[in-house]
Amino acid sequence: MTGPQFNSLHNMFMTQYTEQWNALDVIAERIRALGFPAPGTYKEFARLASVEEVDGVPKAPEMIRLLISAQETVARTARALFPVVDSANDQPTADVLTQRIEVHEKTAWILRSLLEE
Repeated sequence: MTGPQFNSLHNMFMTQYTEQWNALDVIAERIRALGFPAPGTYKEFARLASVEEVDGVPKAPEMIRLLISAQETVARTARALFPVVDSANDQPTADVLTQRIEVHEKTAWILRSLLEE
């Protein structure tokens, strides 16, 4: 990314990236606690992803729009898992989902505010 917003966006994206990277460990540990192998390769992540890869390097406003869409997609995906988690009576996983939804919805809101005039 380049342009006048570089420093502020770079710092914000780094904070978001770090939060999501740390969340991967929590999610992987929950998957392991349930007795399943956690995905651990980029190929597996790509196969399981609900957010599509983007080609090229979008300009800052488009990058923000793409990130908003991705955050909203992840929140919807997490929310859609609640019926399965409820039927399994799995409160720890419900807690992880609730935390992820809160983070992704808040991040989407923050990103949307950047596009307001």
